[in-house]
Amino acid sequence: KAGSKNDPSDATGLAHYLEHMLFKGTSQIGSKDWDTEKELLQQISDTYEQRRTVTDDEERKQLYALIDSLSVEAAKYCIPNEYDKMISSLGAKGTNAYTSLERTVYTNDIPSNELERWLMVESERFSELVLRLFHTELEAVYEEFNIGQDSDYRTANKVLMEALFKKHSYGTQTTIGTGEHLKNPSMEKIHEFFNTYYVPNNMAIVLAGDIDPDRTVDLITKYFGNFESKEVPEFTPPQEDPIDSVEIYDVYGRDREWVTIAFRLPGVNSEDIPAAQMTANILSNGSSGLMDLNLLKDQKILSGWVYPGVYKDYSSFELVGNPREGQSLEEVRDLLLSEVQKVRNGEFEDWLLPAVMKAYKLQEYLSNQNNVSRSYYISNAFILEQDWQTVVDNISKLSELTKENIVDFANRYLKDNNYVVVNKFNGESNPYKVEKPEITEIDLNRSVESEFMSKFNETEADRIEPQFINYSEEVRVDSLTSGIELSYVENKLSPTFELRYILEMGFLNDKDISLATQYLEYIGTDEYSASELEQEFYKLGVKFGVYTSPDRLYVSLYGLEDSLEAGIRLFEHVIEKAQADQSAYDKFVEGKLKKRKDAKLSKYR
Repeated sequence: KAGSKNDPSDATGLAHYLEHMLFKGTSQIGSKDWDTEKELLQQISDTYEQRRTVTDDEERKQLYALIDSLSVEAAKYCIPNEYDKMISSLGAKGTNAYTSLERTVYTNDIPSNELERWLMVESERFSELVLRLFHTELEAVYEEFNIGQDSDYRTANKVLMEALFKKHSYGTQTTIGTGEHLKNPSMEKIHEFFNTYYVPNNMAIVLAGDIDPDRTVDLITKYFGNFESKEVPEFTPPQEDPIDSVEIYDVYGRDREWVTIAFRLPGVNSEDIPAAQMTANILSNGSSGLMDLNLLKDQKILSGWVYPGVYKDYSSFELVGNPREGQSLEEVRDLLLSEVQKVRNGEFEDWLLPAVMKAYKLQEYLSNQNNVSRSYYISNAFILEQDWQTVVDNISKLSELTKENIVDFANRYLKDNNYVVVNKFNGESNPYKVEKPEITEIDLNRSVESEFMSKFNETEADRIEPQFINYSEEVRVDSLTSGIELSYVENKLSPTFELRYILEMGFLNDKDISLATQYLEYIGTDEYSASELEQEFYKLGVKFGVYTSPDRLYVSLYGLEDSLEAGIRLFEHVIEKAQADQSAYDKFVEGKLKKRKDAKLSKYR
């Protein structure tokens, strides 16, 4: 439970930098002469501290030259990438980490039989902090900072957060940190942060998958049981002043244009957060929300969505819209706000709330079939200090909400004068960049290994017995009356279904087929308009998608199991009775051309 909101105000970016350094090893991992290396690392740290107090450019340059020469010497006693080698030898995938406002998370996807050896490595990894190869990693962070400075999204989001949270570190600090702080790092402060927050009473080991709970707890106790708890300083969030007038900010950059409207909400444990989640879905759910039907399906804006950013101390409710060709951001803003006004007035259909609940249930069923999603739910509850029963009961709480609850929420929080607007215009910007220091290339000895790694390599895990699928038993095959082959497998995980139609034709057979599948969502039938059709699918808790490969066309229909029959009937009605709409097609082509034009503006495409 430590992120950028916990960074010292004079050393921002520290939590993120620490995340990078947790891959560099310890006194036992990654060193061939720890006593000598330790002494050199202390000299480097002392020199950094001295440099932080110096303002003369020439003296600072000389001190960095000393850091560089000490780092070259310290590197002689370093064994690089030992952590990565050991984790890779487990067969791990997805080895990564990330830092955000109030969390730092380290991830691995490992075979179940390698649990003990993984715990062996991780317990050593988190037992102490060694800042080896510090200034070379700093170069990587500089590059990450500079790339972020070229990102219009990051620039606009920084302005948005600063406007919403003028006192809280959500807005006063960024995860990457300021350029000036990155240029003046403190190894001492990083050690202090590690010693303060990387303690067992502020950490969680979250495991999801094929595990034996009792054995797992015993193993965690064996390898982490000697970690000592410490008092963690309590974060007291500052009280933000109310936003009582509209604040408008303009940001320029080379990427496409968009507008963001953001309202400030209370933190995750507020009783109003379920209503915020429901309101977000009433406005935008990718199918039948007010914005989906009135702005996207009718092609009044190019794209748009709602994002409720839920954090521990405060939250945000954001609406985003991209303009069509020739459309101003002011027009997009007014269209977005008009949909919010409809929620305040209760101008949405009564069937929408139960339909949203069906979509929620479908999403929960599908997410909980995935280990990564399950682990995220648990870790999120830990970080945000949510009672687990509250998380489990979230669907029930959402289902209890009434139309009156939603209207009341919107009128209390989504007013006509308490929001922030950030206009992202297309234009030139002059982002601040951190100049990379001159770093001498270091010579690393990759042919040796530490005693810890040697002992690790001597350990062995029990083999996993492979389980081979007997397709003749697991997959049933029937022939339909039309002679079409039907293959099916029972879903034993959740009350959901997925049905695929596979046609032996792809974009190599017809170059227009990919475009045609994208146009499909804008057409109706002899019985339903495009919007009405979208609503009928949403009411059922059923979705469909169409995608192509070089030689095949795949139509995927999925949703709640009790809607299978009705979903198939509705979909086959679409296939049989689809009707083209020239006006909708013309707008679709216009929008497609605008998206291609916007894509050319991005530096990352």
